Amino acid sequence: MSISKTYNPKEAEDKWYSYWLNKKFFHSEPDGREPYTIVIPPPNVTGVLHMGHMLNNTIQDVLVRRARMQGKNACWVPGTDHASIATEAKVVAMLKEQGIEKKDLTREGFLKHAWDWKEKYGGIILKQLEKLGASCDWDRTRFTMDEDLSVAVRDTFIHLYKKGLIYRGVRMVNWDPKGMTAVSDEEVIRKEVNQKLYYIKYKIAEGDGHIVIATTRPETIMADTAVCINPNDERYHYLKGKKVLVPLINREIPVIEDEYVEMDFGTGCLKVTPAHDLNDYELGLKHNLPVIDILNDDGSLNEKAEILIGEERFSARKKIARLLEDAGQLEKVEDYKSQIGFSERTDAAIEPKLSLQWFVKMEEMAKPALQYVLEGDVKLIPDKFINTYRHWMENVKDWCISRQLWWGQRIPAWYNEKGEWVVAKDREEAAIEFRNAGKNFTEITQDEDVVDTWFSSWLWPMSVFDPSVCGHPEQKGNADINYYYPTNDLVTAPEILFFWVARMIMAGHEFRGTAPFKNVYLTGIVRDKIGRKMSKSLGNSPDPIELISKFGADGVRVGMLLCSPAGNDLMFDESYCEQGRNFANKIWNAFRLVKGWTVDPELVTEACNEASVKWFECRFNEALTSIENDYQQYRLSEALMSVYKLVWDDFCSWYLEMIKPAYQQPIDQATFDATKGFFERILKLLHPVMPFLTEELWHDEVFGKREEMDCCIVAPYPVAGEADAVLLGEMEIVKQVISEIRNIRNSKQISPKESLPLVIKSNSPIKYDDYLGIINKLANVSDVTFSNDKVSGASSFIAGRDEFFVSLEGNIDAEAERERITKELEYLHGFLKSVTIKLSNERFVQNAKPEIVENERKKQADAEAKITILEESLKMLK
Repeated sequence: MSISKTYNPKEAEDKWYSYWLNKKFFHSEPDGREPYTIVIPPPNVTGVLHMGHMLNNTIQDVLVRRARMQGKNACWVPGTDHASIATEAKVVAMLKEQGIEKKDLTREGFLKHAWDWKEKYGGIILKQLEKLGASCDWDRTRFTMDEDLSVAVRDTFIHLYKKGLIYRGVRMVNWDPKGMTAVSDEEVIRKEVNQKLYYIKYKIAEGDGHIVIATTRPETIMADTAVCINPNDERYHYLKGKKVLVPLINREIPVIEDEYVEMDFGTGCLKVTPAHDLNDYELGLKHNLPVIDILNDDGSLNEKAEILIGEERFSARKKIARLLEDAGQLEKVEDYKSQIGFSERTDAAIEPKLSLQWFVKMEEMAKPALQYVLEGDVKLIPDKFINTYRHWMENVKDWCISRQLWWGQRIPAWYNEKGEWVVAKDREEAAIEFRNAGKNFTEITQDEDVVDTWFSSWLWPMSVFDPSVCGHPEQKGNADINYYYPTNDLVTAPEILFFWVARMIMAGHEFRGTAPFKNVYLTGIVRDKIGRKMSKSLGNSPDPIELISKFGADGVRVGMLLCSPAGNDLMFDESYCEQGRNFANKIWNAFRLVKGWTVDPELVTEACNEASVKWFECRFNEALTSIENDYQQYRLSEALMSVYKLVWDDFCSWYLEMIKPAYQQPIDQATFDATKGFFERILKLLHPVMPFLTEELWHDEVFGKREEMDCCIVAPYPVAGEADAVLLGEMEIVKQVISEIRNIRNSKQISPKESLPLVIKSNSPIKYDDYLGIINKLANVSDVTFSNDKVSGASSFIAGRDEFFVSLEGNIDAEAERERITKELEYLHGFLKSVTIKLSNERFVQNAKPEIVENERKKQADAEAKITILEESLKMLK
């Protein structure tokens, strides 16, 4: 059966993905094999596939497919995150379009709408991952609000509360006035914005005079409870012990002293607003200042502001500025740029706010999580992130875990009519807790808040296998968690190294006594070709599904990996995917070439074909050793590039040309069988990166009839054999000889059909007789002779330490040849100088590895030999 002229990615993708699913190749159950486990960083149910997902999941799939082929019991657990803030915002927006306001619904009514939305839209991103070829165990798909996973969250809360690690208190939090909830640090996006710096006059309470204070937030002056100066600032010594009046409302506040104030910023005086600034809050605690919160949850001014009550905060800013100006209390206004936090989900400017919330004490839990990384039990790849991780963990702050939302796991705290509370799994247990504590109750109500989404996802590597162990460190766990946990690799983004990765390590230590994974591969940010982060707002992010449609899934996977070294941002351009598609086409066409050959079983194998087969066997083993080393070091981009060069350059451009029979002539059986074997090994090597193309070719009839389970996805991954270093070195010289002769042809415009005489002046032990068949076939030479003398009037070149002369029967341009040799001599003299300087450096010679020093000495000797040969050739031309 003939193979189609061109590769059809869509046809292969649809066919083989369905086949893999039907034959359960992705599914895993515990058995006697070594497990290899990855849990997916669960994408939000609100999400659709973007370029970051493409990169992250391509890397995961490469690792899983390779492990599966290595005979491991590979298990990649997929799932989605309920994403409290983002999902609730989506549902609220959907209801508004239907004319329904959230405030008009009961909690149960709203949650019904939310679940309906999740069922309709929540699985989109997972279906898109199938288009990429993700070989997840879809039978194990989990959702962070599955009933048993929600029970795990509840039990974890109760366990930590009873252990004294969860408490309720008033603290400064990031407040989203649009979402009307506290948000975590990782949900705050810092942006540089253009602002105004307002210079406001504060009248000194006793006597005449005033001081000027610069602020970007004049709308908060009504919440001021002090003015702070630096005790070392001589300009303001006269203010010590005095009071000033808050502009517009004339409330007296004290002047306090603290070295926190920067004397060279603004005017050197600082308004202290403990309720609306984190640093001011810390100052307030230190100096025992009162706290006046003038903002409602929606960001409008409340009655404590005394003026402009009900006004939205940014509208109030403009009106306050006008009132200050009218009162003669605004000295000047300047343009000013600064970093402002915005809610990742609603894009509202974050308001620092004192709020009664639930917190987890982090200091105790952070210590073992830090040790896992510092002692190498958890490897961060690349390790440049270790210092960042250490800094975070050594400066950890308590974690605000309560969210003022309805979508999520509700906090298991219960209140009586007096506001007293207990923590319990349900109302009945809460009643028992109240009675045991001697507290009366008529009615019990549950806390309205839900826990932070990260409080469920920090359990993810455990809860996907056995939720019952979460909150219960005494539990032994089921067969799944005892087999698959700890997992092997986690692939995620550096920006959630602390907010998710570190917390998973904490939870794993708490409930299983070990870290949840061995390696954390940290990807870079996908940027466009001019370095901008890809985003919808910039319009610079391509649709991944459209890319797959245009270039094929394999082409996109290759394109993503070619430009993605671990931990470094990648500058993505569609040309990488085009390169991936071209690579797929190259492999397809090479296969068509081999399949199209006629085989003659009676034909005797030529010596040149035997040499070619032996060389590529060694070259494959050499490359595979390097590729495996790259995989071991998680250098996936480098591993792919080595595979790319092996296939494109060594196999297609050299090996196939070496053994290709003459037009309409047959090939011998031994060479054909060896070539089929090479192709089969190449398909296995390529499969983790290019699963669809490789599976399609794997089942071609040229390999014989395959059994239904004999698929590339589970074919044994290649193992490197011996590589003859001498043979490989000699073949590099032979390839150089062929390339040089081809260059001479091109420069002299001599037809490839015209054979050229070749004279070899050998200064090395290479037996060129063994390679003359290859040289003749690929360079079309005749009358090959060996000589101890140079050949006058011939075009010459050096390969290794040997000299080669091609007689052009008077066609040689002596002047051009002299110019060429002179340029090469200039280069070699410069190269020799640099090597000599390196070798004369005693520190280098003493500290470098012996093999590196020896390699430099070989470079020096080779350069010296080539210079000698070229100088002699130049003399002959003169």
